[in-house]
This record gives sequence, C-alpha cells and structure tokens, in this order.
Amino acid sequence: MSADSPSSPASSQAAEVQVRLPDGSLKPQPADATAMDVAKEISEGLARSVVAAEVDGTIVDSFRPLGEIADDENVVPLRLLTTRDESALDVLRHSAAHVMARAIMRIYKGVSLAFGPTTSGGFYYDFDMPEKISEDDFPEIEAEIKKIIKAKEPFERFVLDRDEARKLCDDLDQDLKVEHIETGLGDQATVSFYRQGEFVDLCRGPHIPHAGMIKAIKLLSVAGAYWKGDASGRQLQRVYGTAFFDKKELASYLEQIEEAKRRDHRVLGKQHGLFAINPEVGQGLCLWLPKGARVRVTLEDFLRRELLSRGYDPVYSPHIGRVEMYETSGHFPYYRDSQFAPLFGSEVGGLLDAWSTRLDKDDLSKDDEDKLIAAAEVFGVKLPEYKPSASNDAKKDVLHRWQLNHERYLLKPMNCPHHCQIFGAQPRSYRQLPLRLFEFGTVYRHEQTGELNGMMRVRGLTQDDAHIFCTADQVEEEFRATIELTKFVLESVGLDDYRVQLSLRDPDSSKYVGSEENWDHAEGALRGVLEQSGLSFNEEPGEAAFYGPKADFMVRDCIGRSWQLGTVQLDYNLPERFKLEYKGNDNATHRPVMIHRAPFGSLERFTGMLIEHFAGAFPMWLSPEQIRVLPLSDKSVEYATAVAKQFDEAGFKVTVDASDGKVQAKIRNAQIDLVNYMAVVGPKEAESGQVALRDRIEGDLGSMPIKEAIARLQKEVETRQVRQAVKGSTVSIAESGGAATDY
Repeated sequence: MSADSPSSPASSQAAEVQVRLPDGSLKPQPADATAMDVAKEISEGLARSVVAAEVDGTIVDSFRPLGEIADDENVVPLRLLTTRDESALDVLRHSAAHVMARAIMRIYKGVSLAFGPTTSGGFYYDFDMPEKISEDDFPEIEAEIKKIIKAKEPFERFVLDRDEARKLCDDLDQDLKVEHIETGLGDQATVSFYRQGEFVDLCRGPHIPHAGMIKAIKLLSVAGAYWKGDASGRQLQRVYGTAFFDKKELASYLEQIEEAKRRDHRVLGKQHGLFAINPEVGQGLCLWLPKGARVRVTLEDFLRRELLSRGYDPVYSPHIGRVEMYETSGHFPYYRDSQFAPLFGSEVGGLLDAWSTRLDKDDLSKDDEDKLIAAAEVFGVKLPEYKPSASNDAKKDVLHRWQLNHERYLLKPMNCPHHCQIFGAQPRSYRQLPLRLFEFGTVYRHEQTGELNGMMRVRGLTQDDAHIFCTADQVEEEFRATIELTKFVLESVGLDDYRVQLSLRDPDSSKYVGSEENWDHAEGALRGVLEQSGLSFNEEPGEAAFYGPKADFMVRDCIGRSWQLGTVQLDYNLPERFKLEYKGNDNATHRPVMIHRAPFGSLERFTGMLIEHFAGAFPMWLSPEQIRVLPLSDKSVEYATAVAKQFDEAGFKVTVDASDGKVQAKIRNAQIDLVNYMAVVGPKEAESGQVALRDRIEGDLGSMPIKEAIARLQKEVETRQVRQAVKGSTVSIAESGGAATDY
C-alpha cells in the first residue's frame, strides 16, 4: 500500500530499562533505545549483522523501542539475532515478501494486498489484481526488487487504533485489509503497520532493519489461491519466492529445487511402474502397481518380522466403524472437516446430518427449517420432539437421538478407536501388560483436492500403526523402546540424518483434553526419555495432538529436504473415554496408559519419500527387480532361464530379458530401469556354469560361479546394505554407466 501514514502514538513507559543479555549481565538503557543501539554499543561489526532481536522467546524488530517490550519490572531479556541465526532467515524472507509486493505495486495498477507469510523454503504473497502475472513477468519484477534493495530504505513500524487502521486501509483502496481488520482482528484494540519507502502494509512483523540486508532473492512460481483459503471466496494470485543472506545459499537452494524436480516421485512412479492414481478410481487413492507393491510388501514383511520379535501381536480391524465410537474417542466431530461424510443405513440419514451441521453454523432460516422438516416426512421420518422455537442445542439433541437409533458409519479415519475396542473385548490383568497391538490398517481422510500430492498426501493411507497399552510404571520403558524401534527402522533404509520434535500442549489453548496433571506427567516422561537417549530434539508448544504429547521424527533426505515420518504419541485420554480397565496386583481396577506409534508414518508417504530419496534406485534389499539375466543371443535363452530359476529359488526378484538386440542395449535398458545387478550369460558361461555379473553402480564385476554370485548378493540383502543414494536424474544415471555419489 502506498501512502503517507501517521506515526506511532507516544506510549507511556519508564525513562530507563534494564537489558539482560544472554550471559546474565545487565545494561541500563533509555526506554527509547533499541536492540540495534545495544548492538552498536558492543561493536559496529555486530550491529551490521543484527537482523532482529529475541525478547523472552519472542522475535521482535531490532529497531523497536525497548520500553515498549519491557516487563513489569522494566527488564528486557534480550538476545540479538544475526545472519547466522536460523530464525533470522524467516525475518529476512518476511521482509522480502514486502519488497516483492512493493515492486509489484509499482509495476501494476489496482493491486489489492492479501497476506504475505513465510514458508519452509521461502515466502509468498497473495494479490487481487486485474492483470495476470506469469513467470515471464518475473525478470521485470525482480529488476524492480533490485532497485528497492539497492536503496536500502529502512523498515518502520507504527501502530494505530482499529478505527484509524480501517480508515487508512480504506483510503488506500485495500478492501481485503479492511475486511481483515473488521473480522480477523475484531478483538484487537490496536493494529501494527510497517512502512518501507512509499509502501505501507498491515503487518505484525518483525522485519529486518533495511532492505539492503537481502543479498539474494528469486521469484519461483505463481499459482492460484483463495482469500483466507475459502474456495467460495475471492480468487487471488499467489507469487512464490525465496531469499537468503548469501548468494551461494540461494544457488544451493535453487540446485536443490532442480534436483527435487528430477526426483519427483510422481514422475518416477509412472516411469518405473510403481504406482498410479486414476481419476476414475478417485483422486488421492493410490493403485499400487506390481513393482511398487513389491517394495511395499518388502517393507511390511521387514517391519512385521521385527514387531513379532519385539513382542507385538497382530490385529485386524474393519474399514468402517459406527460414528458413536468416534464420538466417544473425540475424533468426531473434532476432525469432521478432514473426514468423509458419514454413511447411513437410512436414506434420510444424510439429510439429518446436513441439518445438524446447519444448526451448528447457526445459518438455518425459518423457511429452510420448514423445508427440512417436510423433506424428512417425505422419507417417513417424523420428529414430534423437534420444536422450531427451541434452542439450536435442543434441536440438535433431537436429531442426534434419532441418529443414535439408526446406523451411522464412518470410513475409518484412524485405527486407535478400533484398537481400544480390541483391548476392551477381553478382561485384562496387569500380568498381560504391556499389550502391544499392531496393524497395517488403511484409513481414509477427505483431504482437499488442492492439497493432494501423489503418494505424499493421499485420501487412503495405510499406517504401520501400533498401540501399546501399559501401566503408568511401564510408560517410560515402552516409550524408550518405541523410540529405539523408530531409529532402527529409519536407519535400516539409510535414513540416519534426523532430529526429534517434541510436541507439547499450549496451556492457553482449549483444544486439549484431559487433566493438567496427566499432561504434565506425560510431557515430563517423554522429555526425560529423549534426554536420556542422547537424541537431538526441540520442543514445540502447541503442536501436541489433542489427547497427548508426541515425538515426531523429522528426517533429512540426501538432498537436504526435511520430512516428518515416524511418530510416537502418549495418550491418557482414550483409555478414559473408552473406560478401559485392567486388574492390578492389588486386585483393584486401573486405567491403562496408551502409546500410539508408527515408524513409517504411512506406507504411501514413506514409499514416496524413498522414491525421491533414492531417485527410484532402491537399495538391493528393497528393489522391485534385483537381478536381470541378459542372454547374449537366442541360443543362450535356455541357460538364462535356468540361471534365473536358481536366483529365484534363492529368494531374489529376478527377470530375463529375452528380447532381440545386442547385449549392450540390454545393459542400457537395465540401467535405465534401475535394476541392481545384471547377469550376462552366453555359451562360455553356460559351459562353465557361471554368470558375468554386472553392478548398476560399479559396472563389470567379472565372471563367477552362480553359487558365488548368489552368496555375494544374499549378503547384501540380508544386511540391508545401503551403498549409495544417487544424485541426479535416472536418465543421467543410466547414461553415465551407473556412476553415483555416496551420501
């Protein structure tokens, strides 16, 4: 937004504040001094690298008066954030979004600003504007951005009361901002803005001191979006970009993006016949093709054997369940928006469900209500207890009572309520605990079409799910064992670069259920185990599941991307809701504690991630085609078939290429298909009972007896060896003769 704007009103504050530095020392400062002033007192070099400041865990502008953010005792616990701090990059990118928006408003007329947040890899800004932006326009926009950066104009913060803020935005023809002030910020007395040159934007901040700190910026793509994510609302244009403090970091990031494109599991999945998604089946519903299914079966068998050896019991549960069960668990209607609509045994069921939803939203007119009553009667359903004059809660209660008397089912959105019912199906004693139940159970989530992404985000996902029911005294040991299991599984596929995110509740949020005592105990237990394990972990308040804290494994792949895979969650809530009991050694009944865990997360997402991590070139033990036998000519096909039989009997996934053509072409095709080993056979090999073994990675290994080849390859499979994670596209791998880079 462009305009002159009022300055911040003077605030009442003490004349002096005490700045507490990270080393514990105190520095008295005038109340109007800033974090940047503190940095300059220490050294000019430090001041030049200061991006923002952290005050008692909150990131603020380095140019913000300290008196505004001091505590009741006029103390400011201050940490200066420089270009070396990870959190500083987010501040830089937020500022870069403003600079991009400013450049676009200089070039185009009639631009209405929406929001410009940061993302994990950069930033975006949403615009409502008459002209369409394309990637062809990026050079012009980037040229304008460079002009803004070169000017090094400072970012300035000012605060207005809501009425003044609304008037300013209205004067600037920023109707989206006006709407946001009236609705999204309706409970706030004051609103903050940032000015940079002629550009003014409604924003919480924080921002960098000046635009010149942006050393590298790149616009990446443009896409459609909706105002506040509402598909029924105004359609916007979203421009994505990224920014860094260093040009080398930008170059490295852009290289990573290109590498990620070459590794796209959707492309490789189609190219190598791993999976398919057909609109006739349904968006977000994976068809596992034979090669992909082989990978999945191998993963399932590997984990199944490991779980059985660790004292887990297999169970199976149906793909649907009564809605009442999910009401008991708390998942319905808590997750209602991400679930498929209930299935009803009665034709009128869907009508009453939609009716109840309208009452929830309080948008049911008298005319609509009369029509719904009449429609229900058409289906033969009369509701004499339903009184149009009653409250919405009373009306919903009448509808719900009817629903309780008629069958309502959900496509299973999670396995845990079913496993609670399995626990409760028999009397339990403390001697039987811990009880560890596992299931490769497919669940269904009604993800939005725009959020679906190949195997990474699907509507039907198979979780490698398990639930452990134990005593309170067993919690720490069982949690420790699940952490070790998850580590073992990830490292078995070469994923040993990870950190753990400990997700805790936000004490100020109302979404969490259960007693404060149980939450404190659960969080303390998880934190203690992680500390003892020596694993690197960070705490994230507000990210816990509604029923308990959790530890998520954030895994980095070979090109540096982070994935949330394995998870372990502690739950005191579901056992209480389902009234689960066991008889203790005191002969009294007790509630078990429940641990949820899934080392893979889901087989779909895990497999998709592995496709990209390995660029489709799976290690030997996971590969859908481990060996391809290549006869030199038709005369050697019979011997090739006999060789393949021996490999097959030894447990290998083997094929024979009996096609016409020279062996060099067959080798090239096997390289392109990412087959781990090729066994070339001709008259010489047939006569000596040997194969000429060729490694996709190392090339020709020479001739050897079949038994020797089998023993060599069996060792690689049995040890689940991950020799290399390839770098580059599958085509380049094939054309280079199999060269790859260790990771």
